[in-house]
Amino acid sequence: MRTPVATTLAALTVAAWALPAAAQTHRTDDPVIHRMWQVGIEQSQVEQLAHILMDSIGPRLAGSPELASAQDWLVGLYERWGVTARKEQYGTWPGWRQGTLHVDLVSPRVQTLEAELLAWSPGTDGPVEGEVVDFLSLAVGEPEEWLPKLAGKWVMLLPAEQMCRAPQEARTYARPETIERLAAERQAAWMAFWTREDELGGYYRFRPLLDSSQALGFLQSWWSEGWGVNKVFDTWTRTKPSLDIGCEDYGLLARMVRSGMAPRIRVDADAEPLGVVPQFNVIAELEGTELPDEYVILSAHLDSWHAATGATDNGTGTITMLEAMRILKETYPNPKRTILVGHWGPEEMGLIGSRAFTEDHADLLDKIQVVFNQDNGTWRFELIEGQGFARAGEHVTRWMAAVPEEMAEHVTLDFPGPQENQGSDHVSFLCHGVPAFRLQSPYDEYRQYTWHTNRDTYDKIVFDDLKENATLAAMLAYAASEDPERVPRDRVVLPIDPRTGEPRAWVSCGTARRSAHGR
Repeated sequence: MRTPVATTLAALTVAAWALPAAAQTHRTDDPVIHRMWQVGIEQSQVEQLAHILMDSIGPRLAGSPELASAQDWLVGLYERWGVTARKEQYGTWPGWRQGTLHVDLVSPRVQTLEAELLAWSPGTDGPVEGEVVDFLSLAVGEPEEWLPKLAGKWVMLLPAEQMCRAPQEARTYARPETIERLAAERQAAWMAFWTREDELGGYYRFRPLLDSSQALGFLQSWWSEGWGVNKVFDTWTRTKPSLDIGCEDYGLLARMVRSGMAPRIRVDADAEPLGVVPQFNVIAELEGTELPDEYVILSAHLDSWHAATGATDNGTGTITMLEAMRILKETYPNPKRTILVGHWGPEEMGLIGSRAFTEDHADLLDKIQVVFNQDNGTWRFELIEGQGFARAGEHVTRWMAAVPEEMAEHVTLDFPGPQENQGSDHVSFLCHGVPAFRLQSPYDEYRQYTWHTNRDTYDKIVFDDLKENATLAAMLAYAASEDPERVPRDRVVLPIDPRTGEPRAWVSCGTARRSAHGR
């Protein structure tokens, strides 16, 4: 049942908060909740914490010095707050340092291009200049026929977009026939690429072919369907520089190539492989006084992709749980159950850190009361979905009853829930039958503009919402810790999977990938 919390609270006839948020003089029967409001809302530290994490430390790619710096900063900060914290090594990953990057069009005219180095790409060892060519126009026939044509060239691999305008605006203002034509042309261009890739043996045979060429390097543009925004992931090749070029600039190069202008670019990319480096989770905890062997877990991954500073994926989740622990330390330092926070290592590489934690601490799984995970950007929490637990909603509803109405009224409880979102660290616990819930913010803008993009930066954070989210997370952890009962783990039959016509299977557990081997 999908229930607005405000309606639920009214039905439960719980004590209401007497004054609106603007008055900042709240009354409640629970002095701990009242104090949490003061510490979390009126004395918030989220802006200072975000400034250090995003602006000073920066992006936190797996294997990067920045991720290691962020982990050391967290441990040191918790220690200064009087919270026990540690780094737990779970494996290794390829180390990589990203330095400066400059990409310029030098002929037929001069223009600096928007570009990002793909993760783990080699650099250029100084400026390297060459002509830009289109892979699809050259890659005809067997590889031995066309590979030599890549020598000394910067090679565009992916199709260019004809229009880099946000699609919701095109749907509003463009003629229907314009939209249909652009969609058909885009589909045809991508089908041509996918067909050729399949003919060459698929992605995993295609990549070594590119490495075997004498190309200067490779260009792509993975547009995220918004103004100036691209998804930026890892390198196509191990021995040649690989770059993502902004949608508009990539289109410029493509048009020049098609018209015979033979554009030339100069690339100066500083990057350094660092060998195999250790990888860690950061774990902090407030030990329980009555039930120290039962756990409430606050969860957020610390790593990010590298083209921006990982502000909403997952800097905001990190700050939410970090600030929640500060609030708890000041207002509820001696919890009934142990409250633990996990700042997980590379979620972006396959939930590795949280999966490793559940494997290394399998004895804890039966003792976990609840996990609260946050991993999708700014804006207020709007949804807690029950993930298929039949009776957990009774507990979460009671916990939300303690929350100020001006917070609770924005949150919908969907219990038992369809278990439809399986892409974050809660899954590492959920697959073991542990009640693990996402504190979920709105998705649409996040998916389009900041998720894994070159625009995921500090300025996208809405701090009024972030301070409220952190305070709400602390309140939920407190209520879950004090609950006299354990959250039941009964499961419902999940909704029908339209692909099979059968109920969807409960999410399964993957194995943590602990080694750099084979990346």
